[in-house]
Amino acid sequence: MHTTVMPFFIRILSVLALFALLTANAFSSQQPPQKNNTISGAGAHFAWVIFDSLKDELEKKTGKKLALFGKNSSLGMGCNAGIKLAKQSTADHETFGFVCCPLSQQELDSKQLKIYPIAKEPILILLNQDNPVKNLSTDQVRRIFKGEIKNWKEVGGLDKPIVVITRLHCKKRPGHWKTILPDASDFRKDRLNVSSANEMVKLVSDFKTAIGHTGSTWEFGKDSHVKAITIDHLQANAKNLKTGQYPFYRILSAITNMDPSKDVLTTIKQVQSGDSFLKVAKKYHLLPLNHQEPSE
Repeated sequence: MHTTVMPFFIRILSVLALFALLTANAFSSQQPPQKNNTISGAGAHFAWVIFDSLKDELEKKTGKKLALFGKNSSLGMGCNAGIKLAKQSTADHETFGFVCCPLSQQELDSKQLKIYPIAKEPILILLNQDNPVKNLSTDQVRRIFKGEIKNWKEVGGLDKPIVVITRLHCKKRPGHWKTILPDASDFRKDRLNVSSANEMVKLVSDFKTAIGHTGSTWEFGKDSHVKAITIDHLQANAKNLKTGQYPFYRILSAITNMDPSKDVLTTIKQVQSGDSFLKVAKKYHLLPLNHQEPSE
């Protein structure tokens, strides 16, 4: 081929390549964005436990991976983080949250959220294992946390001062620790306030005369040196929550924005009413709010 013809063919090939590129870009811009194959959930540890326990089943139900954050309420997770993530859900970024505190209707309306109650969780009253006290009345627990009872000998224990440890999170929301005392200002002033359940268990383990509280879904490790006592000689379980005899509890729920995706709803409803949840509820002594209570 003559050398003068080469530039002409090169120009033709360049034009064709440019046309193909523009056509491809125009076509791709008309396509819907690729939908993420992951549903993300975050929030309070005690509700995280439920979703994590059923993770494999939930993934099979929707065909999507579940990315769950909230173990030990680490990395800043908690009820507020669950609310924040729930509000971020879009068609190609499916998210929901989980909380261990009830949300008032005013908060739901102002933040444009929907809530899906799952279960009541007993709040355990914790003592150090070396403390001989095995039972307290509801009134005694409240008077101890209030500071009216300050020595274990007043409730049949050793002549030792009581160390009160609290975790008063989500102070503006109803329920949870407010079943012990209704307001943070009601609690004893000279107390130790912690920011996580893990820290709560550690301090009650360290102080032989301590009293604290945590949810029944908490997994106590080998290093913990605590025990859950009976209240009014009643165990912290679903049966006693059902009858209203056990006084301390909170409500575990899922939350979404006002327009959750089908797969997010499927995930939540499978937890709310699926039969597998009954096994989880029985393990952690939860009272399901969409089932009959599990047998003890």
